[in-house]
Amino acid sequence: MVDAIHRMLFDAMGSRCEIRLAAPDGDSAQQLMHRAVDEVRRIEHKYSRYRADSIVSRINAAAGSKAVSVDSETADLFGYAAALHGASGGLFDITSGVLRKAWDFRQPRVPAAEVLEPLLALVGWHHVECGVFDVYLRRAGMEIDFGGFGKEYAADRAATLLAEAGVRHGYVNLGGDMRFIGPRMDGRPWAIGIQDPRDPEGVLATINVSEGALATSGDYERFFELDGQRYCHILDPRDGMPVRYWRSVSVLAPVAVAAGSCSTITMLKQRDGLDFLNASDMAYLAVNDEGQMLYRDLI
Repeated sequence: MVDAIHRMLFDAMGSRCEIRLAAPDGDSAQQLMHRAVDEVRRIEHKYSRYRADSIVSRINAAAGSKAVSVDSETADLFGYAAALHGASGGLFDITSGVLRKAWDFRQPRVPAAEVLEPLLALVGWHHVECGVFDVYLRRAGMEIDFGGFGKEYAADRAATLLAEAGVRHGYVNLGGDMRFIGPRMDGRPWAIGIQDPRDPEGVLATINVSEGALATSGDYERFFELDGQRYCHILDPRDGMPVRYWRSVSVLAPVAVAAGSCSTITMLKQRDGLDFLNASDMAYLAVNDEGQMLYRDLI
């Protein structure tokens, strides 16, 4: 008989993470949660740009010289990246991670045009050749980075593994990217607080969620302020500059990769983001640069 919610905290993908689930006993819960954590770490090791032996690092190292063989999982992720590039009008571009070399958000300094220009020349999904089971970056120095949806993908995979193992109540939370397996044991939804983008200790709203996924993108995660202007870590691939219009965007979707991608694309689209959100038919809570809160079907 399942009679308690069990919890595990762990660190992965540069974030504090949490799993909560209902299980018959502590031993069963530990086994299930460790399996889920192992899946998250498998994905982190396979796709981290910080590991020289990851497939991402091997593809980047071969840029401009040769194609690299990939398995079906990786090929599917490249297919998803292509879909996001198209849906965003080219703004969601997994080759834009190279722009981070121009920015250090620990220092209040805007890079000069001569620093950004050579990096911008390496950005462009059209320079990526995807075969059935190989990938080639045409220009030397190019890089791809799955960081734009990697945590969300891992949350989906871990939650799917738990659901297939019989878990019916709980969630996977990877640094705020959440996939829900089912409601609390008594049927009540989980009450999830959305951070106030201008108050680290404040809660903007509380969202009740029983299933699906919830993800938030914002300008408060990594940023600096200079001359009254906030510069955040989400960069426009067209000019290499931080986006400005939205303070935060939270999206509720059936799966975490959809929620996270939708919130990020909205940030990238800036003033046009609201039209994109409304066209997506997903529930959302967004705060613009004037502090105005806009929402649909969440609260």
